[in-house]
Amino acid sequence: MFSDLAEQLHKREQQGLLRQRRILESPQSSHITMAGRDYLAFCSNDYLGLANHLDLIESACKGARRYGVGASASHMINGHSSAHHVLEETLAEFTGFPQALLFSTGYMANIGVVTALVGREDAIFADKLNHASLNDAALLSRAEFIRYPHVDLALLEQRLSATNARRKLVISDAVFSMEGDIAPIYELIALCEKHHAVLLLDDAHGFGVLGRQGRGSLFLPDCSSIHSPNIIYMATLGKAAGVFGAFVAAQAEVIETLIQSARSYIYTTATPPLLAQALMTSLKLIQQDEWRRDALTQNIVQLREALQSLPWKLLPSSTPIQPLLIGDSAAAVHISQRLRERGILVPAIRPPTVAQGTARLRISLSTAHQPQDVLRLTEALQEIALQA
Repeated sequence: MFSDLAEQLHKREQQGLLRQRRILESPQSSHITMAGRDYLAFCSNDYLGLANHLDLIESACKGARRYGVGASASHMINGHSSAHHVLEETLAEFTGFPQALLFSTGYMANIGVVTALVGREDAIFADKLNHASLNDAALLSRAEFIRYPHVDLALLEQRLSATNARRKLVISDAVFSMEGDIAPIYELIALCEKHHAVLLLDDAHGFGVLGRQGRGSLFLPDCSSIHSPNIIYMATLGKAAGVFGAFVAAQAEVIETLIQSARSYIYTTATPPLLAQALMTSLKLIQQDEWRRDALTQNIVQLREALQSLPWKLLPSSTPIQPLLIGDSAAAVHISQRLRERGILVPAIRPPTVAQGTARLRISLSTAHQPQDVLRLTEALQEIALQA
């Protein structure tokens, strides 16, 4: 086995697909330190600049003094603290759902929801560009797994009409993590209501950033009046919220079913209550600091205007995720390395994360980026393009 593994790793390295971890020596921010060198970073999901916010740090310290460091038990034994409970109630109110349930990660939330709600007699309909956690959840559920081309709702409706499954679950990213585009949420909900299906919407990259007061993709102008019981809403708390964890919001029957049946909720230690304490502060800042989303929007506009003349295609996106399509994996790695030599970090995303021939630079913008930071990146990319 070990020789086979070594050969596989060698092939991956030859193909330019070997992933490497880099050690961060500073707090997460737009300017970080790695291996003793300072970098301008466009590679984190700290979209609102909250990961190192002093108010969140103080809340975490207060939470540690009150609750200790670890939960030390699952939610179902005695690890479900008052801090967890208050946060769940606050998240439900914030997103407009009857109830909410905390999970340790978005990956665990998606696994828990899908496997608890559907099985062998059921069918799952999934966008082909969904996050890996949704795909893995579908496979683990043992339901029929039906994938449709990216945002092809006509084909989705055909497949919903053709199934005789007991339960029908449509699963989709709200903001697609490698494309930066937003799912047609209103149309997805309408299809689910028409065909008696349920929609699981993964808003990992929209919560805190999109919609009124950062309440997420369901509060965008074209779907802000939707309160369909057919929606199960999942969002993560380690991206725009700046802390850690995830939650699922839905009807009471769904949440109670997850408490009883979601294995990734039942059989794991609860997250430290101090994080729930910090997240309460994060939610207040998300709700009241509209300037954070305004500044983020300005950064997006500045970047897109400056990169229009590049030989590489900037994919259409109005979100903090701005993918610059390079195509060849080796070329994407090369450009990423050239930026790193200039003290700028932008990750090269390659297969199998994206399809063959669609390697890209994934530029992640934050409120913490200043206009001069965006200018530095765009000028560097323009220089590299001229030298290519």
